[in-house]
Amino acid sequence: MREFVGQNFRGMLKGLQTRFSFTLPQAEEDSYVERELGKVIEKLNAKAEPCVGVMPELEKLSKEKKYGLAVVSSSALSRVQASIKKTNMAHYFPSDHVFSAATSLPKPTSKPDPAVYLHACKVIGVEPGHCVAVEDSKSGATAAKRAGIPLIGYVGSYEDEGLEHMAKIEKMLVEECGAVAVMRNWNEFEECLRKVEES
Repeated sequence: MREFVGQNFRGMLKGLQTRFSFTLPQAEEDSYVERELGKVIEKLNAKAEPCVGVMPELEKLSKEKKYGLAVVSSSALSRVQASIKKTNMAHYFPSDHVFSAATSLPKPTSKPDPAVYLHACKVIGVEPGHCVAVEDSKSGATAAKRAGIPLIGYVGSYEDEGLEHMAKIEKMLVEECGAVAVMRNWNEFEECLRKVEES
């Protein structure tokens, strides 16, 4: 399942169909996607919490006004919105700066396809090279790389899996996805952002 981290559920279903040579009728695929979305939103509304240390960094970025803030996700828009609302981050991200590869694009897709990043840049009116992406998965990091967006990797989401696994993800983010810097905790964000700005 680790290879699907960072993809939306429809992308996972398509990957499984390709890998195991079977085809789901479109109506059945849509039904699975809808059911999964409902369950995930239910769980997010009950248990979603911000990453440790992210709120002070968002507050600093918001006050400095040097960077605009956006969410660019593979997940369905309703799922992204539920996460933002539950974690009390909505005031940092204007509603028209929240993007979903599953629902914001004319043709739904999933990371590692860079389409959602490129779409977000176009809507916001910024060149990809003038942005910074923060990603914790190979799919997401690859999408940022393909879009030409400088990358900060984040491995704090893997803390429960141990230091060895975190080191493996960090290596992948740098060597395969071109991360300029990698942080284990959000208190390292400012230093990582400085490295991106200097690169």
